[in-house]
Amino acid sequence: MEIFDQFRGLIGIALLILLAWGLSEDRRGRPSWGWIAGAVALQAFLALLIVRVPIVWDAVTLANEVVAAIERATLDGSSYMFGYLGGAPLPFALKEGVDAPVVIAFQILPLVIVFSALAALLWHWGVLRWLVNGLSFLLRRTLRVSGVVGLSGGANMFLGVVESPLVVRAYFARMSRADLFQVMVLAMATISGAILILYATTLSRTVPDAVGHMISASLVSLPAALLIAKLMVPGEAAVDGENEGEAALKAPGLRYESSIDAIIKGTTDGMQLFLAVIAVIIVVFALVSLADQVLALLPLVDGDPLTLKRGFGWLFAPLMWLIGVPWGEAQAAGSLMGTKAILNEYVAYLELAALPGGTFAPRSLLIVTYALCGVANLASIGLLVSTIGTLCPERRGEVAGLGVRSWIAGNMATAMTGAWIGLITWA
Repeated sequence: MEIFDQFRGLIGIALLILLAWGLSEDRRGRPSWGWIAGAVALQAFLALLIVRVPIVWDAVTLANEVVAAIERATLDGSSYMFGYLGGAPLPFALKEGVDAPVVIAFQILPLVIVFSALAALLWHWGVLRWLVNGLSFLLRRTLRVSGVVGLSGGANMFLGVVESPLVVRAYFARMSRADLFQVMVLAMATISGAILILYATTLSRTVPDAVGHMISASLVSLPAALLIAKLMVPGEAAVDGENEGEAALKAPGLRYESSIDAIIKGTTDGMQLFLAVIAVIIVVFALVSLADQVLALLPLVDGDPLTLKRGFGWLFAPLMWLIGVPWGEAQAAGSLMGTKAILNEYVAYLELAALPGGTFAPRSLLIVTYALCGVANLASIGLLVSTIGTLCPERRGEVAGLGVRSWIAGNMATAMTGAWIGLITWA
């Protein structure tokens, strides 16, 4: 039974692949078995390479030190601006045994602003463009995707769901339906650098080396997203874009006149994201509260009132069990996965960080952390459709038609990534 529990994730991966094929627009047009096997093997290779090769994991976890430095620097700025609410020393004494309060809006979320400014500066200097080109090259050579899709995949590691389409904006009118869908799923199944730091900081006390695991999750999700996307919407590329990468990376929306200009524009963009995150969290928590108040009017179930969290737990528990979470923990994991898929992944991470110690075994905690690492929620559908629709109005209807499919595919890809981390992590 222990062996079955350890490798149950293989059944989950196989069923996710089968489901993606079952939801395909053209089942006969699926990629070759060799390509499918290669995409699955690449996921396994990346998971093993990053997490299980000590020298690589040590290199990845160096990002923890970088994030810690950015966090300290941000706290200096927020404490100056917001006083003790932003992290400055408290002007009053706390009761014995009580920790200093952490005000998310003033101590954690400002990381988004600071990192956005740093990312814009590094983009202007060419550092991020070089990294994007490197990831694009690897995706083109390993999975033989088009240059346009490769660029999009590389960009999604560093840019958000709004910014990353700017990298390939010149190709939207010409790219095939299959490539368009792959670009959308890649955006759904990954998280950007600014959001990565935010989530990792939120989980720092719950998940050891959270930054490294977030980076690992996004990298493993790249081939997972492409596999699911090519199964659901098969087809060939209409434009390659391999030799036009540098021009794409100089898109008007990502061009800065100077370092100062990059810092200012990056700060402005970060501020918009900062306010958007605050607004989304307030609205999501309010909607959940309203839903729970309505559900409380229904008869009790097992002696307790119905809640949205319990409903998500029942709905998604089988999925979490299939990808490796023990059944005794599957309902709690399913609740978090439901919160991520329907509402917002950051809210799910906030709930994960607030869970009592011992809710999840260490292996289950990693599976859940990886499965939640993507922006595939209902709000992202509208954001992605509006962004691409604005950049390419003539394909707005097609993008809108693919929106729900990209949401489903993005969640399937991150679930597959969670299964892989469970397979290489011993209970």
